[in-house]
Amino acid sequence: MKALKFILIGILFGIILYKSEAASWYRIYEMFQFRSFHMYGIIGTALTTAIIIVQIIKRKRLKDNNGEQIVFHDKDKSITRYLVGGTIFGLGWALTGACPGPLFALIGAGYWTLGIVLLFALLGTWLYGILRNKLPH
Repeated sequence: MKALKFILIGILFGIILYKSEAASWYRIYEMFQFRSFHMYGIIGTALTTAIIIVQIIKRKRLKDNNGEQIVFHDKDKSITRYLVGGTIFGLGWALTGACPGPLFALIGAGYWTLGIVLLFALLGTWLYGILRNKLPH
C-alpha cells in the first residue's frame, strides 16, 4: 500500500510534465537553440522549488519512511566530472529530444520509439554501476 502513493505521485508528475510541454521535443529543441524561455522557466521553477524543499527538510530535520533523519552529504568538488557528465547528458538530451524525467510520460503518451531511448538509458546506468570504481571521480 505504501508503494501506491508513490505510483500516484509518479503518474501526477508525468501528467504535469506532459501538460506543461516539458516533454515536448519541439520545446526542448527551442531551448537548445535559445529561441524560447519556456523550458528555462520550467527548469528554474523546479530548481527554486527543490532549493526550498531541501531547506525545509534540513531545518525541520524531517525523517524518511523508515523513521531515519534525512541527511544531505556534500559531494567532492571536481570540474572535470561535471563538464564530462554534463556534456554527455546534454548531448543525449539534445539528440533524443527527451530528458530522462519525462521518458515514461512520453512512452505513456504513445511515443513508443522512446522505448529505445529508455533501454539505452537503463543500459548506460547499468554500465556506470559496473565501471564506477574504475572511473576517475
